[in-house]
Amino acid sequence: MEKKRTMRWLAVLLALAVAATLALAGCGGSGSGDEGDGAAAPAADEQSLMDVDPGPVKIGTLATEDILPMWVASDEGLFANAGLDVEVVPFQSATELIAGVTSGDVQMAMTDPMVTASMYAGGTDVRIVWVTLGMDASQGRFGIMTGPGSGITSLKDLAGVPIGVGSNTILEYVMDKLMEQAGIPKDQIVVEELQKLPVRFQAMVSGDVKAAALPGPLLALGEASGCVLVADDTQGDNISQSVMIMRSDFAETEQGAAALARIAPIWDEAADLINANPENYRALLAKNANLSEEVADTYPICEYPHAQLPASDIVDPVLDWMLDKGYLTEPLSYDPITGTFEKA
Repeated sequence: MEKKRTMRWLAVLLALAVAATLALAGCGGSGSGDEGDGAAAPAADEQSLMDVDPGPVKIGTLATEDILPMWVASDEGLFANAGLDVEVVPFQSATELIAGVTSGDVQMAMTDPMVTASMYAGGTDVRIVWVTLGMDASQGRFGIMTGPGSGITSLKDLAGVPIGVGSNTILEYVMDKLMEQAGIPKDQIVVEELQKLPVRFQAMVSGDVKAAALPGPLLALGEASGCVLVADDTQGDNISQSVMIMRSDFAETEQGAAALARIAPIWDEAADLINANPENYRALLAKNANLSEEVADTYPICEYPHAQLPASDIVDPVLDWMLDKGYLTEPLSYDPITGTFEKA
């Protein structure tokens, strides 16, 4: 598995290096006839990329546990020790994060395959560069919860019952997949549109909506508040992932390829630090992920994977679901070697 991961990662680096070389060659050529003017730079290998200064790099994120290794890297001085100028930029909403990537204010971002595909389809050329959480089902947690006293104890009880969720989100995808696994027909899955997570959670607690699809921290808060977890995605099929993405116009430069080559090992180093001693980083997680006081001391800290691209069997079902729901107007294909999308 480790050899396969390394080979796939090396293939990505070399693909980016070639793209950077072509981009540089396309910009060369003054027409002066001097020797070397306009000549294509030699294709960079992995080591030469490690020697390139990528310049300032901004990584956008929401306040979520999925980005913890990057916070650790900043807090432990891993970026500074490597001579890198990397800033992790928090955004208050997914809409603001998408706008930051689209405008180029950030070159990289932590999001999910669905948002990545939506941005690509909308004209912002982005690619996945590694999975931040979700290489297996145990990493990360999404689920469906009901409020105290609802009387609902199983997914089958939710057939035809409105579930609070935001459309075209990873939570809606997880909800649909969990209901599908329970044998609930599509026409019996009813959505109550509640985009804002705090509003959705409170609506479930108060009984304004019988159930809600929620991420791990709110599931934990609900459990501490007497709510009932009906199902989550930590067992069985691996159906949810978060991913690091990069703007393709940055990735296809020498600086972008170098950023990927140099930041990915730092992610791995930070992940190893967390996995070895998770309690060392509880306070950092609680602060940056805005964990509530009720769960800050007990919230399970995930095991984080090393940087690697998601396989097709992870991304393709998401693309199929988006097309079926009408969130994509035309099919997209995903390349698991480069992390890129293409209109089919």
